[in-house]
Amino acid sequence: MGRQRSRTVTLTDVARLAGVSVATASKALNARDEVAPETRRRVLEAAEELRFQPSVLARGLQTGRTRTIGLLTDELAHRFSIPILLGVENALANGQMSVLLCDARGDAIRRQHYIRTLIARQVDGFVVLGDSNDVRPSLTPQIPVPVVYVYGESDDPRDVSVLADDEHGSRLATEHLVSLGRRQIAHVTGPQSYRAARDRATSLRVVLASAGLALAGGAPLYGEWSQRWGRTAAKMLLAANPDIDAISCGNDQIAAGVAAAVRELGRRVPDDVSIVGYDNWHEFAADCQPPLTTVDLNLQQIGEIAVKHLFAALDGQPSSGVVRQPSRLIVRDSTGPRLSPARTSTD
Repeated sequence: MGRQRSRTVTLTDVARLAGVSVATASKALNARDEVAPETRRRVLEAAEELRFQPSVLARGLQTGRTRTIGLLTDELAHRFSIPILLGVENALANGQMSVLLCDARGDAIRRQHYIRTLIARQVDGFVVLGDSNDVRPSLTPQIPVPVVYVYGESDDPRDVSVLADDEHGSRLATEHLVSLGRRQIAHVTGPQSYRAARDRATSLRVVLASAGLALAGGAPLYGEWSQRWGRTAAKMLLAANPDIDAISCGNDQIAAGVAAAVRELGRRVPDDVSIVGYDNWHEFAADCQPPLTTVDLNLQQIGEIAVKHLFAALDGQPSSGVVRQPSRLIVRDSTGPRLSPARTSTD
């Protein structure tokens, strides 16, 4: 049976087992350069053997930091929040830091309350998580520590904002459809009030123009981020433009509705109409019939990149401006080559 420890293991215990001074043990555990590699190895092995847990409070007194970050979000239940939050938490954990999460739920009074609360807790920095890529008022003047904005662009160019690159993702999707020989490409998306919807539609038209193509239907169809809108829009498009052979969609919910409507109209996906979604939302993309080709926003990486910029600011190297994280295209069964019309034999 293992020996039961009756007291907390201290730095002195680690130093004694490693055969070094307390000062040397401290430097080794804090990765200071003046400690020889062999000495550092002995100290780390001693700390592991004794299951030594350094005091966060003591370390904070030495460095002037609490090793905690405040994460302020406006909508924790939003589709994009959780993956970004996981990326933030993972990057902070790798840096041996903790996160205090506050959900303002879109309420300005709650937001101000949480800002005051996190400042009172002496967090080392803030990550402000938006609920869209849209521009938002800067909170930096109210916060005395470094701030990074993620999935929401600060209106102050001196701030740093880490965003999904909607134009890049739309370009990948459109170039994919064009490469498959699709020539009558329509676009169904969400509300025009959303910056993401406008940016994706603009990028699509640029790619089509460079390929010598016009947007089928003449203009994007703006509506809701819903399957119902996807079904309605697809039926409208195909009734007015029977030659449409591809539909690019503003998100996976819309694409799932488009796919359902195309099948109801007796058309085949992807043979007759190829469909591309956006977001790589598993519940819709993988479960759609057929599974959706879609754009993945790399949301977790967006969270990790935001933390890297925050760490740099904490080390005295702040950045500014907009950082756009490239997307990637996930090809599944809803897209395929354009089939040549069947030839009719003559005698």
